[in-house]
Amino acid sequence: MMISDLNLNIFNSQLMRLAFYQQDIAWEDPQENFRKVELAFEDVAADILIVPETFSTGFSDNMVAMAEAPKGATYDFALRMARKHDALFVGTWTVKVDGVVYNRLHWVRPDGEFGFYDKAHTFRMSSEASQLGRGCSREVFEWRGWRIKPAVCYDLRFPKWLRNAPRDCETMEYDLMLVCANWPGSRHEAWSTLLKARAIENLSYVVGVNRVGTDGTGIPYTGNSAAIDFKGIEIAGCADKETVATVELNAEALQRFRQHWPFYLDFD
Repeated sequence: MMISDLNLNIFNSQLMRLAFYQQDIAWEDPQENFRKVELAFEDVAADILIVPETFSTGFSDNMVAMAEAPKGATYDFALRMARKHDALFVGTWTVKVDGVVYNRLHWVRPDGEFGFYDKAHTFRMSSEASQLGRGCSREVFEWRGWRIKPAVCYDLRFPKWLRNAPRDCETMEYDLMLVCANWPGSRHEAWSTLLKARAIENLSYVVGVNRVGTDGTGIPYTGNSAAIDFKGIEIAGCADKETVATVELNAEALQRFRQHWPFYLDFD
């Protein structure tokens, strides 16, 4: 689902409310993860609900075996959450299409419509790169007047792939980047630094949602989920524990900053 004809200087909603769940994922147990996510967001009011990469299973060597049809059990759960909260539900899970499995980021609307982005940079230091297909399409989608760029974990290391390239001399492609991840604690400094770098260089809000806890292979995760503004300042974040954070993003502030500091006019 691509959005190609929206004026970036017009927002249907000046404020965008996001809630993100820094989840301790139950290893290869979708039903338990559905229960955890539903409970975590129980009393949340937001425009977007975001969960980590592979939130229903964990980042497992069995992701291929656990892959679903495009509208399988995890899609059904995502739709139920979207309808319950009148919000966009964003997260990744593996799907199998024409014999190929993808780590697919979904955005599911309350009306049942959905779009997706297939992770382009599969992690070569794990079995993901050898077992899963790579996406080849950059995506930008619209929700309540905001233009949103999806990315998954390892994608964060590739600035050219995520570049907020101007569509003409006055507008940019997106206003908010959402990154769903399973980023190990041993590399948490890179995670936090790259979130800020992507926000600064793209004059965009960036929200990165990572897991916490120890996975089924013994790898620890420290979370460090955060919302970063267009100046590279953290405006919401999570400590090293399972928690839900909320943040309100302001479109007017973003517009003012872009108008005063139009760095994008000198993008290479």
